[in-house]
Amino acid sequence: MKTIVVVGDVLLDTDISGSAQRLSPDAPVPVVEVDDVGRRAGGAGLVARMLERDGRQVHLVTVLSDDDASGLLRSALAGIPLTCGPSDAPTPVKTRIRAGTHAVVRFDSGCSPAPVPAVTAQMLSVVAAADAVVVADYGRGLTANPALRDLLEILAQRIPVVWDPHPAGAEPVPGVAAVTPNLAEALQTAGRVPGGVPAALRAAEQLLTRWQSRSVVITMGAQGALALPAAGLAQVLPAPRISVDDPCGAGDRFAASLTARLLDGAGLEAAAEDAVSAAAAFLAAGGVAGLDAGEVLRLPGPETPDAMATAARIRERGGTVVATGGCFDLLHAGHARTLLAARGLGDCLIVCLNSDDSVRRLKGEQRPIIGVGDRAELLQALECVDGVLVFEEDTPAAVLERLRPDIWVKGGDYREDQLPEAALIRSWGGETVTVPFHPARSTTALASALAKVG
Repeated sequence: MKTIVVVGDVLLDTDISGSAQRLSPDAPVPVVEVDDVGRRAGGAGLVARMLERDGRQVHLVTVLSDDDASGLLRSALAGIPLTCGPSDAPTPVKTRIRAGTHAVVRFDSGCSPAPVPAVTAQMLSVVAAADAVVVADYGRGLTANPALRDLLEILAQRIPVVWDPHPAGAEPVPGVAAVTPNLAEALQTAGRVPGGVPAALRAAEQLLTRWQSRSVVITMGAQGALALPAAGLAQVLPAPRISVDDPCGAGDRFAASLTARLLDGAGLEAAAEDAVSAAAAFLAAGGVAGLDAGEVLRLPGPETPDAMATAARIRERGGTVVATGGCFDLLHAGHARTLLAARGLGDCLIVCLNSDDSVRRLKGEQRPIIGVGDRAELLQALECVDGVLVFEEDTPAAVLERLRPDIWVKGGDYREDQLPEAALIRSWGGETVTVPFHPARSTTALASALAKVG
């Protein structure tokens, strides 16, 4: 198996989590009742952990101090091959206090500028043997080491090297496959005023010349990413629509996935598109909290990555989860009216979508006309749809048991005796309702009309 070497600065991330039900009598601040204290490796350590969870062969090259925080970091990095040199600076520690899913405050310690550390011969030997490299620069000086920089510049001519920069870090070496700043970092580095895609493009053009890289890929949060190769047009890669409570780690997830896909032989645009999807899936699954739970994060398939997570967030806030289901083959105005009506009944709408095999069993071998991936994507593109869950069975009972919506919606052409899932919905206190049916608009009629045209 090919090895991805992660080179860069490691941090200790500490999460103090609990619930906040009251304000302090001393000041108008929430009182957090602590339920759990969790620690994980951040920075380059987080990138390495993500790749390890993806099933990649990974090796982490970094520097560590001899303080207590470094001891905790070593424990957090258990299971990941580690080659490190000494650091003359304290271990950076970032402590977040969370109430529920929301961060209340963050404390940073040991994050002042650090001297450029030395690199050992063993560190250089591990990097030299890599099949791909992710440089995770967190501004702690390692990427400014001359010997390491010389080696990375040589490697960039023959293997994928992805450089995730930091405003306080060193400039990327020439020739790397991609440099991946976020929008704020790109605008700051290029000296550009804040803006959307046009500003990102101007910054990418400027940074491509400055860094002499093969590409610049700017991550833009909910807007996805902008990839500008050294030769060719820029491409904007949109992100799936998800709800995000905490974007922490999304940039690391993007850089890790981009490197892995480039190592697999994907072109820049395909690799960046997959990396956008992977970052969205990571955030939709709870971000770093989902990683702590041991979930292996994969690129999303036809099921949109945020459906269950969106429902959980809405329910946690006391909102109403609405669901509807069907084949949704050849999306038409009747579907749109049903979906809009359903969304108006609550705070999110999850569509339970028949898989291709399920549609064939229900409708015949000529259906579906459109595959499940495209059907899910079309539904998710509608503003009224908050998530899609694909089910393989003939009825949505199993997926409804997972989702447990407060309201189950069907078209008015259904009778209660045609909806066996209604009893299931009632079992957890949910309700089944119908919305107006529009008989002049149907997939069957649309397919028939298209056949005549053909």
